[in-house]
Amino acid sequence: MQLKIAVYSKSACPQCDTVKSLLKARHLAFEEVMIDDEEQRKAFYEKCGPSVRSMPQVFINDQRVGGVAGLQAALAQLNI
Repeated sequence: MQLKIAVYSKSACPQCDTVKSLLKARHLAFEEVMIDDEEQRKAFYEKCGPSVRSMPQVFINDQRVGGVAGLQAALAQLNI
């Protein structure tokens, strides 16, 4: 199964590092999109929806799964 994974993250973010480590440990390729500018991050949150206010945000096949817990749940559901 080919997965398209995008990780939207920011610098100095322990949760972002955790997400990337989880993906690397499973040998899953991902694209990282750094959003360090506060205004750009706010605009990104607006696009994601009213409940999104933190980084990282992970998308699998263009579907938002959320942060660390969301990624873990999605990987479990996919049996990865």
